[in-house]
Amino acid sequence: MSKTKSPPKVGFVSLGCPKATVDSEHILTRLRAEGYLISGSYQDADLVVVNTCGFIDSAVAESLDAIGEALAENGKVIVTGCLGAKGDVVKQAHPSVLAVTGPHATDEVMEAVHQHLPQLHDPYMDLVPAQGIRLTPKHFAYVKISEGCNHRCTFCIIPSLRGDLVSRPVGDVMQEAQSLVNAGVKELLVISQDTSAYGVDVKYRTGFWGGKPLKTRMTELSAALGELGVWVRLHYVYPYPHVDEVIPLMAQGKILPYLDIPFQHANQRILKLMKRPASSENVLARIRQWREICPDLTLRSTFIVGFPGETEEEFEELLDFLEEAQLDRVGAFAYSPVEGAVANELPDHIPPEVQQERLARLMLLQEEISEERLKRKIGKTITVLVDEVDEDGAIARSSADAPEIDGVVYIEDGQRLSVGDFVEVKITDSDEHDLWARIEK
Repeated sequence: MSKTKSPPKVGFVSLGCPKATVDSEHILTRLRAEGYLISGSYQDADLVVVNTCGFIDSAVAESLDAIGEALAENGKVIVTGCLGAKGDVVKQAHPSVLAVTGPHATDEVMEAVHQHLPQLHDPYMDLVPAQGIRLTPKHFAYVKISEGCNHRCTFCIIPSLRGDLVSRPVGDVMQEAQSLVNAGVKELLVISQDTSAYGVDVKYRTGFWGGKPLKTRMTELSAALGELGVWVRLHYVYPYPHVDEVIPLMAQGKILPYLDIPFQHANQRILKLMKRPASSENVLARIRQWREICPDLTLRSTFIVGFPGETEEEFEELLDFLEEAQLDRVGAFAYSPVEGAVANELPDHIPPEVQQERLARLMLLQEEISEERLKRKIGKTITVLVDEVDEDGAIARSSADAPEIDGVVYIEDGQRLSVGDFVEVKITDSDEHDLWARIEK
């Protein structure tokens, strides 16, 4: 009797941002659909795919290290992702890799896999769930609505890595979202490089979903996603005028009252050097207006300190902006030169020790703001989504908390809850970032 050939196994390493995670999920889905098995170890894999990040120097170093580790442990490595778009960086560091592709290159990755590890067709093994293969927990998922970006921010090389904006057909986005909800996903996190620009490249073309016309536009997409009966969270939203249109959807409970808007700075001269939109006065007025319409709105943003040429006065203007804006969640970074970024050519680079001192001052201020805002929630009853459960209780997130980047809600009596549960809890305590709660009886 002939021995049955075992299905080929592929190891997978996924680095970088949620957009890269979605790319990884697409590749994994194709692999499983074609009968490949996914291996959890280098030793058990026939080859390894490494999805890389190439945005900043530390990410490049991490990606090159991951490739080197995969080569040392396995020997057969295919590289994809943003680092692959940066010329011959990978081949120069690791000439023995089998193939190198750029980001969102599922077809090219599969061609390389086919070449070096031919598929074994088995109709009994080629079974993939409708929602595809996901790297996130079963109860939440990222939904990428577009690729690339039309902006040319001077500190960023994303357009050179991922190209100009290309929006996914709105019907495809909705079909993916519906499949995820059908599979038990409780929270959809909408991501792209510039979520507000969705549909600009196709002139907001009308698509179809459920037999009805639907415009390829953030407002209409948000409203449609809001009908699926799960949490919908918007990330990476540029503050264009039409962002105002989604605030009423949040006030009505259609989508989560949460906006992730990377303002980057508050001083107009620095924003101009960065090639970023908006002025701080206009932004402050709009924030006030948004909160009048939707008092529960959570605002997250990111800022760069120590940008080339930033004066002490301009930095203090940023601190004044934070004091006035009272943002709920803030991430901040000291400016770091990225190979290929236009900002590298700007004069008056700030010494690292000054950058770090400014970063510490900003984060100290934001901690005080965050602590004060969270303290106001003590005594309130809110709905949370459970992420983890153990003998000490449960860890959950509120509408104000995106996974991995925001705070959490510790439920002290949550031992009997299950991951993916929605539960009403009463807030009992808080600190600078997190909340503590007990189940509302």
